[in-house]
This record gives sequence, structure tokens and C-alpha cells, in this order.
Amino acid sequence: MKQKIAIIMGGYSSEYKISLKSGNVVYETLNTEKYDLYRIHIFENKWVYVADNNEEFPIDKNDFSLRLKDSRITFDCVFNAIHGAPGEDGYMQAYFELLNIPHTSCGMYQAALTFNKRDCLSVLKPYGIKTAASYYVNLGDTIDESAIINKVGLPCFVKANKAGSSFGITKVYKREDLKKAIAVAFKEDDEIIIEAFLDGTEVSVGVITYQGKTKVLPITEIVSNNDFFDYKAKYLGESQEITPARISEAMAIKVNTIAKQVYELLKMKGFSRSEYIFKDGEPHLLEVNTIPGLTKESILPQQAIAAGLSLEDLFANAIAEALK
Repeated sequence: MKQKIAIIMGGYSSEYKISLKSGNVVYETLNTEKYDLYRIHIFENKWVYVADNNEEFPIDKNDFSLRLKDSRITFDCVFNAIHGAPGEDGYMQAYFELLNIPHTSCGMYQAALTFNKRDCLSVLKPYGIKTAASYYVNLGDTIDESAIINKVGLPCFVKANKAGSSFGITKVYKREDLKKAIAVAFKEDDEIIIEAFLDGTEVSVGVITYQGKTKVLPITEIVSNNDFFDYKAKYLGESQEITPARISEAMAIKVNTIAKQVYELLKMKGFSRSEYIFKDGEPHLLEVNTIPGLTKESILPQQAIAAGLSLEDLFANAIAEALK
């Protein structure tokens, strides 16, 4: 009997369009001889199954089931392709764990922790994980420009604390632009992290659980055509993503070791992609993503292919791991 797989996509954040693309790639890639696949759109105003003719059928949130004609459908596993809230911040993980439905993403605590950049970096620092100097601001705080610049210097990055895909990020060169950048970040979140600019090679490292073991994928070097790796660089082709990265063997060993350490320290499972910048030869962690982009152009799929894994292998393994 074929397994029934719900592929959840969409979400409540600015990343919903990217999530729909990721979810559809998963839907088009998985083997329909092995799985019955259901595209589930999760939005604030509706949770629906979307049939191939685009007809929509509501999901019963009481048990995450679906009624089609005279039959009630429940799912063997949920493939989580929601970037941002509520799929990457722990809410969907907690919901499925309460319902005892296997899902492909990490646990509720790990999702909530990694989605909060400030908390994640704070948890990892005692283990020797290097990060940029940072300054925290919450909505309603007095903005002390002098204190910020004394701590992180210029240029610096102003980031929404809980957002992805570079939404709410500004690179600031001048003191007079600081408050405007903070206002941009507050449109995405009520917490902000302001970080020192690290001038060095930027890399992205995918780490997954594959056949029961932690597997580090080939490293990708990020070369943005823009001022930094912003939304346009990530999704509109305004960057070079070079896999494997053009770095020395010693640098590769260092960042691979740290990426694996981060994955295992946080007791992760499923997909992850962490970002680093080398400063003085040492990788400094920027953030950890637990629902990375899964489109054919996205970094993690590129890394999987470079490692000899097809997208079908990558996605089917995620389901197999979830069902263990």
C-alpha cells in the first residue's frame, strides 16, 4: 500500500511564495508509485488540500485529516516545506508531535531555537562557535546609535531576529541610516539583531540525517553581485553559488567540523543549512536554517546533487527518516 504524504507549503510570513515553489518541487519529484501525494496549503485564513485541478478541500485541524467524497484521509507523514512561520518556528512541529504524526523537519524546540537568531547564537557561543559582534534591540527600546556603533562598528547589518530569505535586512554604512534600517527590520519582527560586518568568504553548509547518520554535504561558496546575499541574490539569480566552494582543504575541514558540531549539539534532524563567513581563517556562524529552500535552484538541492544524491533520493530519505 502506498504511503500518504502531506506536503505542507505556504505559511504566514513574507516567505510564502518561496515555500510554494519548494513544496511544488517536492510534489513533482517524489515517486507517485510509492507515495500518494497531497499538496496542503497552510495560510492564516485557510488550511486546504489543493487538487491538481486547483479545487480546494478544507483540512480538519482537529486531527489534520481530509475528507474527499465519502472517505476520510489521514497521513502517514508530513513533508514540511514551509519557510518561516508557522513551519520553521516550531508551531507546526509541536502540532504534529501532539497529534503523533511523523514529519520531516526537526523537533519543536530545535525549530523555535534556530528560528530565533539571537537565542541560537547565544546557546552555541559557550561551545566555542565563533559569531560576529552583535547588539540587540526590541520594539519600543530607545535607539542608542552611539552604543550600537561602539559595539559593532560600521558598516553593520541590521536584521529582523525571526525572519528568513533576507527579509528585513539592511547593510548600514552611515550613522544617519541606522534608524531607517531599524524601521525596515521592525516591519518583519519586533526583535532585531545588529551585527558587525565580517569581510571574508561566505559559505553555506548543508547538514542532513541520511540513512541514520549525520551527513555534511559539499560546501557552497556565496558570491553576491549585490552588496550582500540579499533576496535578489538568493532568488533572482544575482549571485554566484559555487559548489564545491573555492576554499582551501584546511578551511573546508574547519567549517565542515563546526557545521556537524552545530547540528549535533542542537540535536537536529532532517535538513539544515548553516551560513558562515571566514574571518582571519576562522568560520563565524551567521545563522541556521531548518527548512532551507528546496527549489532546483536552491543551495541545499545543489549540494545534494554535488554529493551524488538526486532530489528524489534527498526527499525520499527525509520521509524514511521521519517514519523510523
